Amino acid sequence: MKGRVPILMYHAVAHAPARAARGLSVSPGAFHEQMDLLGAGGFTPVTCGQLAAAWRGGEALPDKPVVITFDDGYEGVHRYALHALATHGFAATLFAATGWLRGPYDTGGAPDLMLDWDQLRALAAAGIEIGGHSHTHPQLDQLDDERLWFEMLRCREILTDELGRPPTSFAYPYGYSSPRVRRTVRAAGFEVGLAVGNGLAARRQGPYALRRVTVGRTTRIEEFEQLVNGRSLGRYFARDRALTKGYALVRRSRQVSRQVWGKVR
Repeated sequence: MKGRVPILMYHAVAHAPARAARGLSVSPGAFHEQMDLLGAGGFTPVTCGQLAAAWRGGEALPDKPVVITFDDGYEGVHRYALHALATHGFAATLFAATGWLRGPYDTGGAPDLMLDWDQLRALAAAGIEIGGHSHTHPQLDQLDDERLWFEMLRCREILTDELGRPPTSFAYPYGYSSPRVRRTVRAAGFEVGLAVGNGLAARRQGPYALRRVTVGRTTRIEEFEQLVNGRSLGRYFARDRALTKGYALVRRSRQVSRQVWGKVR
């Protein structure tokens, strides 16, 4: 696993998540057990920003680095996950979809109970890196340039205003990106971009296409141990990868169709 780093992708942490969030959720007990395993296994969590800075500057990482990430901004990250992280002194990164958080910027559409801004500030004060995840959580590669820029800049603007510092890390909603999306993320001022891919992250992937490993409701502790050690990834995620490739073709065809119809009109 030399030169490769597991970046774990979590979403909701809840006993009884909403149906829309259940598959990508973990129970508080499972999350605690997984953090205990990382601690016992000698892993050292770093933030996305720290990983990107180390790879950009050629600096050494800990012997067994791991990155713990949370997408969207579910309330259970503050209620349940923070305690487990603090118990071990673990770093983590949360990617916030600013239009889904409870408060003045809420645009609706969130799949479950989300963080409010006081809770997000509490996470930041506890040392959790807060990154961007767009404003309204769309499929970014399906947006026109104007809307794409809005999603990037609005998210970055709100996080900067509310937390007092600009976010440096970004995760693509649904894991979907394209060269145009990645260029826009970079131009908007983000220094690293995370996809999914269900594989270990490596420097050669480039700073705007780092892979992550999905941890969900059905991930048993034995499987989790395999995943963080970079074993059996192909077997665990074979079906997901096939579906992702197929849907990528569908998305590209939709995008081409829109471009053609736009020119016709």
